[in-house]
Amino acid sequence: MLKRINVSKKLAKDEYKKTIDALGVRLGEAQRACRDEKVPVIVLFEGWSAAGKGSRIGSLIRSLDPRGFEVFTIQTPSEEERLHPYMWRFWRRTPADGRVHVFDRSWYRILMRGREEEETPLSDPVRDVLSFERMLTDTGVVIVKFFLHVSRKEQKKRLEALEANPDTAWRVTKADWKQNRDYDEYLTHFERILEETDHDQAKWTVVEADDGRFADVKVCLTVVEALEEAAEKARAKRGQDAGAVGEAPERPLAEAPERPPAVAPEPLPAEVRTSVLASVVSWQAMDRTEYRDRLKDAQKSLDILHSAMYLQRAPAAAVFEGWDAAGKGGAIKRLVAPLDPRGYKVAPSSAPNDIERAHHYLWRYWNEAPKAGHLTVFDRSWYGRVMVERIEGFCTRAEWKRAFREINDFEEQLVDSGVVLLKFWLHIDPDEQLRRFEGRVNNPVKQWKITDEDWRNREKWEQYLEAVDEMLFRTSTTYAPWTIVEADNKLFARVKVVETVRRQLENRLK
Repeated sequence: MLKRINVSKKLAKDEYKKTIDALGVRLGEAQRACRDEKVPVIVLFEGWSAAGKGSRIGSLIRSLDPRGFEVFTIQTPSEEERLHPYMWRFWRRTPADGRVHVFDRSWYRILMRGREEEETPLSDPVRDVLSFERMLTDTGVVIVKFFLHVSRKEQKKRLEALEANPDTAWRVTKADWKQNRDYDEYLTHFERILEETDHDQAKWTVVEADDGRFADVKVCLTVVEALEEAAEKARAKRGQDAGAVGEAPERPLAEAPERPPAVAPEPLPAEVRTSVLASVVSWQAMDRTEYRDRLKDAQKSLDILHSAMYLQRAPAAAVFEGWDAAGKGGAIKRLVAPLDPRGYKVAPSSAPNDIERAHHYLWRYWNEAPKAGHLTVFDRSWYGRVMVERIEGFCTRAEWKRAFREINDFEEQLVDSGVVLLKFWLHIDPDEQLRRFEGRVNNPVKQWKITDEDWRNREKWEQYLEAVDEMLFRTSTTYAPWTIVEADNKLFARVKVVETVRRQLENRLK
């Protein structure tokens, strides 16, 4: 790819001025169209040292509305970033609907510069990078990737010029000169990366960057065409959707559009459904004496293990899912009771707010990913995508089907980064759920815990059972298995959760 490219292409000054001005007008229009159609855009720049990434970014953003874009410079990770999974800092910087985010270097740092780093924090960086990009583009994010290519002679000339100027000498590092000395070796390395990560949803554009004017025009033209195409596709899709349901009446901009009623699929007959839960006996006996003794012993151990987590910089995440009234809150309370509150966080998951809806559904969970030495407890989680969103019609069939792969990829990246990931499904039978619902209704102290939505969900028990069975089957992996907690007996459930966390941490920690 790179070895066959002529990097010395040039553009005359007069032609450049005329072309770049026209592109600037189109670029501003395309940005506004993407904003109106709620199309998020990522433009990233990689390339040789001194290839002119900063200059190209400056030319690109000159015609953009500054209220609608942000530029991120990706350098050596900070201490806070090193304490989180590698992709954490990039997920946090993904654009909301209608915004443009520009990256001066990106998640490709681990591939482009990984050979220069002391260690690589990912076991399979190509897989993780492609998974990240696929998740974003599947939900409509436009990714435009540039590799700025310069000749060895031109790179040396620019490094010498930077070094000779006292104001810019600090920008030239030993690594930059090493890259120039070992140009052919790096050329092969970069070419392999581009080939491995070039895919239809986010293709690489190699920019011949020896001449700045030519590079500016190629970058701007590529971005303009990508944004125009994306906006046109979004308009066409919106037209198709409107045609499918009839023209929507005019409504004030401040009023949120109504969600169409969900068409619930008929549940599969029990005899043909593969059921993970069919053999689970939800009641397990435990008296209060045994409960107090075992819980006290497990919590005492957890206190020590939590300190060891911090000293060994081992992150952990505990995910709690289960039927309404299954006892998630009580189990979480007993789990965190012995822990130092400075070392854990409970992250409850409810309906997404406007900011969260404007991002990929995993964005808010990446923001809560545990940092080294800390525990994050998720009271409900990303599994809402394949349960409540699936059943209630908050996402399409294609979206929740795709989510199984996305969730597995997400969890694999967490585990690869060192996170001890524990997933609990708290299981109760319908009769026990009804008893608990009625108990809440009749107890003034607990009436706030029962809602109309709980009763509606109960009416769809069979549909949820089918969804839960498929979720457990498709997302219980070797690296992130589910623990099914028999929760008809709250005492047994709480002890099983705390003892399971203790056992997993003991297995992980030195």
